[in-house]
Amino acid sequence: MDFHLEFSPKPFAQKINHRQQLLLMGSCFTENIGDKLIAHKFSVMQNPNGILFNPVSVQEAIENYVDDTTINDNDLFYLNEAYHSWQHHSRFSGITADEAVTKINTAAHEAHLYLKNTDYLIITYGSAWVYELTDKAVNAVKGNVAANNHKAPADWFNRRLLSNDEVIAIISKTVTVLQQFNPGIKIIFTISPVRHLREGFVENNRSKAALINAVHTVIDTMQNVFYFPAYELVIDDLRDYRFYAEDMVHPNYAATNYVWEKFIATCIDEPSQKLMQEINEINAAIHHKPFNANSAAHQKFQQTNLAKIKDLQNRFSYLDLSKETAFFGSPKI
Repeated sequence: MDFHLEFSPKPFAQKINHRQQLLLMGSCFTENIGDKLIAHKFSVMQNPNGILFNPVSVQEAIENYVDDTTINDNDLFYLNEAYHSWQHHSRFSGITADEAVTKINTAAHEAHLYLKNTDYLIITYGSAWVYELTDKAVNAVKGNVAANNHKAPADWFNRRLLSNDEVIAIISKTVTVLQQFNPGIKIIFTISPVRHLREGFVENNRSKAALINAVHTVIDTMQNVFYFPAYELVIDDLRDYRFYAEDMVHPNYAATNYVWEKFIATCIDEPSQKLMQEINEINAAIHHKPFNANSAAHQKFQQTNLAKIKDLQNRFSYLDLSKETAFFGSPKI
């Protein structure tokens, strides 16, 4: 008797490879996958605005990258001894306004340049609930959506669930803006399996349903737009609280790895998969803890891995293996 129905997504006709540039945006689940791509030596930029959950904030961020928008001190607000932006995660906040402005403008300009040549943009939406700013919010336009609440008072926000039509229109506009700026870009949408239970159980499901419906509506009507079912893999395939962290909200290490393995099979081409296996060997060697770092055996271990890195670099000149080379010591020429 089967007690588990495994879900294997249909492989993409066009797959990702190591020569391509990847930009990842969206929820914290995006960064779980992004970190794994970086560890496997893909060219990745992730979340130039920091973590974003809702489609409105993602769209606004992308439009700012496309337009190479800059901000100044007047676009920030001061709260809890720091300067913040309503369009950015708190990692872009600063003790001084100049610090925050510099971080935001530097990241936005880098994203503008990177997006011009991005091959795949992976967008992970977390929630269709938005928090609109009220007239009590400091230095804000009433009705604008906050990307992050920055621990501001509750009466600074009005919570609202985006309608199905709104989400479809927002995502359609996002795709159109991207394709006009970079005609060759391919966009992969995913829905985060993280439960937004602060909204409520029923409310979380309404939100996820709106996102899933909107993404598929857009995919059905636009070119070079795809869907990777991260949400379904956790909710319908793994389907068990043992695959969640202690908070019962975030997928745990095992669940994230399971989704990652499915992502590899679905989205990454076979030559790159083989290359990833070789890179995994180097990564494992880096995490090896020697009993005696000065022993002859460990020195041989170092030289063996340097040789592997040099061989990889010779065969795949586009890989950046500088950190790995530095870790094992400069190779003798």
